[in-house]
This record gives sequence, C-alpha cells and structure tokens, in this order.
Amino acid sequence: MNRLPCALLAAALSCAHPPGVGREPAPAPPGQAPAAHAGSKLEEAAALGRSMADYPASKEEVPPATLAEPLEDVRHGVKLTDPYRWLEDERAPRVQAWMKSQDAYARERLAKLAGRDALLRRYTELYYLESVSVPVKRGGRTFYSRTHKDKEKAVVYWRDGERGHQRVLLDPNAWSEDGTVSLGVWVPSWDGKKVVFGKRPNAADESTLHVMDVESGRWSEIDVIPGGKYARPSWTADSRAFYYEWLPTDPAIAVSERPGFTEIRLHRLGADPGKDSLVHPRTGNPSTFLSQGLSRDGKYLFVSVDRGWNENDLFFRRTGKDKAFRRLVEGRDAKYEVAAWRDQLYVMTDEGAPNKRILKAHGLRPERKTWKEIVPEDPKAAMESFALVGGHLAVSYLRDASSELRLFTLEGKPVRTVALPSLGTASNLAGLEDDDEAYFAFSSFTLPREVYRTSVKTGKADRWAKVEVPIDPSPYLVEQVFYPSKDGTRISMFIVRRKDLAKDGENPTLLYGYGGFDVSLTPSFNSFIYPWLEAGGVYAVPNLRGGGEYGKAWHDAGKLHLKQNVFDDFLSAADYLIRERYTRPGKLAIRGASNGGLLVGAAMTQRAELFGAVVCAVPLLDMVRYHLFGSGKTWIPEYGDPEKQEDFKVLHAYSPYHRVQKGIRYPPLLMMSADHDDRVDPMHARKFVAAVQTLGSGRAPTWLRIEMNAGHGGADQVRRSIESSADQIAFLLRALSVSPGGTGASARVRSTQGPARRAGARRRESQSEERGPIGAVL
Repeated sequence: MNRLPCALLAAALSCAHPPGVGREPAPAPPGQAPAAHAGSKLEEAAALGRSMADYPASKEEVPPATLAEPLEDVRHGVKLTDPYRWLEDERAPRVQAWMKSQDAYARERLAKLAGRDALLRRYTELYYLESVSVPVKRGGRTFYSRTHKDKEKAVVYWRDGERGHQRVLLDPNAWSEDGTVSLGVWVPSWDGKKVVFGKRPNAADESTLHVMDVESGRWSEIDVIPGGKYARPSWTADSRAFYYEWLPTDPAIAVSERPGFTEIRLHRLGADPGKDSLVHPRTGNPSTFLSQGLSRDGKYLFVSVDRGWNENDLFFRRTGKDKAFRRLVEGRDAKYEVAAWRDQLYVMTDEGAPNKRILKAHGLRPERKTWKEIVPEDPKAAMESFALVGGHLAVSYLRDASSELRLFTLEGKPVRTVALPSLGTASNLAGLEDDDEAYFAFSSFTLPREVYRTSVKTGKADRWAKVEVPIDPSPYLVEQVFYPSKDGTRISMFIVRRKDLAKDGENPTLLYGYGGFDVSLTPSFNSFIYPWLEAGGVYAVPNLRGGGEYGKAWHDAGKLHLKQNVFDDFLSAADYLIRERYTRPGKLAIRGASNGGLLVGAAMTQRAELFGAVVCAVPLLDMVRYHLFGSGKTWIPEYGDPEKQEDFKVLHAYSPYHRVQKGIRYPPLLMMSADHDDRVDPMHARKFVAAVQTLGSGRAPTWLRIEMNAGHGGADQVRRSIESSADQIAFLLRALSVSPGGTGASARVRSTQGPARRAGARRRESQSEERGPIGAVL
C-alpha cells in the first residue's frame, strides 16, 4: 500500500541515503568552461591545512549572535529550560533575519575553503550525466524518465512500443524560470493515453495533481487537484478515473494535524475536482497514514490504515458490488501488503514471521481463517517486497543487507533465483501480471546502476540501459565486517576503501548511518562518495538496529524505548574503525540526514570526543517537541509520544538539543537545512545550531547552511546539488586536516585514471536515484 514514510523518502530518499548519480542531472551554467580532468584538482582538495579547531580566533570567526530568551516549563515533573523557543516561529521577522545572517556567515566561509573549486569541477563531471530509469509499459506504450547532461531536471518520455520514436511527456525544466517547481509522482493510465502527475513547489512534499493527454501533450484545465501531498493515484481499469489520497489545504489546519484529515477520493476525468466522490473518510488521527490501491482489473479496491511502520489494518471493497468496505485483517503489531489478480489475494506479512511470508486467499472468501501460506518465512533472509509479474511471484529478499531476487509460481513453488552481477542492491522485477517481459535495476558500491530486461519464463536477461560516468572504481574494494555493539549484538558494516590502504589510524573516514523506520541501507552506487574516496578517504555504512536489514525484530530493537540501541550501534561502529586502525577520532567524521540527522546529533552530544567533524542534515533534534511540527505526529509510533510520561523520559534522555552542555568541546559542525522542508520542521536545525554555538567551548565552527526554495530532499537542480556536495566534502576535508600526499592528493590522482564507467544509484523507498545535497528520508 502507498504511504509517505517519515523516512522516506526519497526517498528518499530516499527519505533517505547519500546522493548518487543519475537523478536529474543538470547542465553546466551557460558560458561555463568545460570541466577539467580530475588529476590536478584533488591536490587542491587535499591541501586543506590545519584543523578548524586549531585556527586562531579572530573577529570574523565569531558567528552571528543569538539572543537567549529562556522559557521554563515542567513536563512530567521535569523542569525544562528552552532558551531558543523563539527560533521555532519561522515567519517572525527576527527569525528570518537570524536565518539570513547564519546562512550568509556559513556560505561566506564555505566559499573560501581550499579545494572547494576543485570539488565543484569534479562533481560537475559526476552529476551531469545521461541515465534512464526502469521503464513502465502501459497500453502498448513505454514510459521512462531520463536525465541529460544539459538539463537541470529529469525529463519523462514515452514511445510507442519499446522502439518507437522518443517523445517528451513531462519536462519540469520548463515549468519555472528559477527551477523551483518540481515533478512529483507520475502515473500513466492503463491504456497509456493519459498520465496523472504532481507539481511540487520548492521541491516540497506539497503537491497539486494534473492530468495530461499523452498523444497531444495538452494539460487538462479541469482536472487540477490541490491537496496531493500524499497522493499516489490508482487508475481504474477503463482509464477514465483514478482514486487518490487527498488532504485539505486550509491553512487554519495545523501542519502536524493534516495527516488525520486524509481522505480517499475518486476523480473522474473532466469532472469538477471539488465534487469528487468521497470513497473513504478521514481517520481523524494525525498519527496514522491512509492509503489506497486498486487491482489492475479494477475489481478490488484496498485501503490501508497505517499506524507507524509496524502495523496496519487492511480494508477492501469489490468495486461495483460492495457498498461498504470490509475489514480484510486487523494488524496487531503486524504489517500487511496485498495485491489481487484473477480473484486471488496475495498478502505479504510479518504476522508470526519476523522475516515475512506470503499468504493467499480467494477474493470471494477472504476471511483470515481461509488464508493459506504459500511462501514461508526464510529465517536467514528478510523479505522486502513482492510483485505479480509474468504469471509468477517475484520476491525480493535481503541476506546480510544485500539483495536476492527469487521467483515462485502463484502457488508458492520455487522456480529460480535471479542471477545478479555481485553482492549489491537490486530493485524487484517491474512488469505486468500477464507479460513475460520484466525489468530490474542493480548496483553496488563499485558497480554503477544498470537496468536489465529479463524473461520471467526463461530467466534470460540482458542489459537494457547503463550510464557512463567518469569514475574508475577498480582501485577500491568493499568489505563487509561484523562488530559487537555495546550490548554484544552483532552488527554488519560495509567499508569502502582503497585496496592499498594502510591501516595506520591516519585515514580520513566518513561514517554514514540512518537506523530507523524499517529502512535498509544496502550496497548501492553513490557518486557523492567518490571525491572522498579519491582524496584517500574511507567510507563506512553500518546496518544499525531500527532499520529493516534483518526483518521486523531488527526494526523493533531500535525504536521507541529501545532507540538508544541505534546510537550505541553507531558509536560502536566508530569504536571499531578506531580499534582496527582504519582511523582515529581526529580523522573520523559522521554524516546523517533526517532520522539520520537525529543519529549524528545524538552521537556528537553523547561522545563529542570521538569525532573530528559532523555533517547533520534536515534533522530531528528537539525530541520533546518534535510531534508539534511538520509530520511529527505520524512518527509517534516510531519514537514515542512526549505527552506520555514513560515515553517522555526516554525521549528527553537522548534528545540532542537538550544534551548540549556548556563547556563541551564539540567537533566542527556543518548543519544542512532547507527553507521549505514541510516534513521535518527546520526549527530543529535552528535551535540546535544556536545551542552549540552559544554553549560549546573552543573555536570549532558551527555553520548553518540553508538551501533556499528547497524541501526535505533538497533542491532538485543539479547545479545546486553540486554546490551542496562540494561544500560538505570541502568542510570535512579541512576539518579532518587532510594534507597533500599519502592519503590525500596522490591517492586521488591515482584513482581518477582509467576508463569511464557506468553510473547510477538506487534509493530503496522511492525507487529512484538521489544525488541531492541532503538525501535520506523522514
């Protein structure tokens, strides 16, 4: 069922993961000289001088002053003092002035970092690329998105069959002069003649749905539907209408309350959207998601009421026959996903199976007691997703955080395991229930994304699309190690490094994590990390509890009152990297976004001495008030409710904003925020920066960089992604005192020699690539 995860997204983003290659590459600005080869530019990037903390104090190094206005209240018997509550009101003129001064202060210093210009050139090479998505076939037409070297955003194309003339369908590059209007969801009708799509201002979650005629390219002036923030439309079988999720746009309704107002509606083409039929009413509960899905034949309409990421109730209605919805199953600490084909219902669930299983029922006799297990749980691999393709069940698994694709008959008999190039990340098969032809994407840390076409019946596969990227991954290897967390739990971690790396404790190392919302971090290609690797850096990604790499039990062990496990796993990863002499505290940086921003905020406030630098993006940091802003109430099932004493005690104990203490020498911090983030309110970033700047000792910089006209996933213009990526890596290299030679310039120069290779990336939740400055997901 469709839902917009707190994580997620991008979704995305991927919410959430580091940037990759291939999502909406942009052209170099007019008149810009061609990018130079990477050979000499990393000598610049590596020669970054002394640690920021060692820079002599000067008047210009003092950040803009922040007024403290302590507000005191008592919550569950605990006295709280909040000196920066006033920074929560973004509309206030003095908050706007504070934001402008902080952003200007940060950008002025970032622009002066040695090596930044070289990084800008390198990211220009890496992000301006040609790539093609996994295609969608509808009504004899093929639809796909494509990025171009000379465009800022991806363009959606269509063609008759697979080899017809390529024609533009949706080109968001032409939607606004400043590039701030983005393309959201797009769904072709079953006959391939129409497409419903979302327009998003400032790359935010907020969206307006539109309908286009594919052949003529004309936009309907009638079928315009505001309130599509969570919409994932489902076309009816006759392609004359679609179901969708609708939210009111009334500004009198608090953003944090809006999810509870979600309705399922039916829109008929050419009708007044204001009179669309109400199909399922709102829940009235802002901590739930409401989503819908329609079977391809239009017979079965499903509605899911999701309570967080651990349980949901499923309802269904046989269209044209049932007047009301019937409950298919009530989720009690269990999740269910359903698909229908030829009056058979297929349900994937973790009910009684932490690694998930698939059951089957007849649509006319769907009572729970009639369900039959057809694909049992695999105790050693976590089931991720399933699809009905070519008369088979395609099931995606994770085994030790790497993908496996398996085919079963519709009765659950094993057919084959799809051959993959190596350990890495694969999307599930994409295709139609009765079409033998299907597609999937694959990548790994050192193998750029490729799209494969396969026959479900024979298993024969060939490469359908690839991307050429100016990267030679041959000098690097990927290790998967296992280390003990604080409580002895065995944690997996991927480490990407040069093959000839010396374990002398002097290697600059970037540790990235997420740890929440059942999101799995798997080995996928990511252009963002290559300038770091080319400068001699090590890149590490642990599979923290709270994620989905090892099924429901793994997620449960890192949420609610067990959230500290996630932070302990991350801190233990840092200890492992130091103990095994990959690096040392002064050379170790951490990076995270969204829920991962909470992760690095907790890590730096719990063990500040362990890190040499921090990049924290679009984070949650005030865990006592998070539920009052943005989509916060939908995350209560993941974090807990601050209004409940037992939850408050846990949240307050690790809340990074409340753990900032006077006199602590915090590591250099680059905070990445976005002015139109309507998922995680930017108040978290503002308050935390104010606290660290005011209370932290020493001269380590704390900079707040604010992406303007951007949402939770950042701006979707490549030019701005390049700037953001260069700022982050330049900041980290200087903070970790990367110097010429050794692990610095010479390593990067060597690694950039050789033939160009393929590029691409996969973001698990949104099934799209991410190259933006912020990444990840909430």
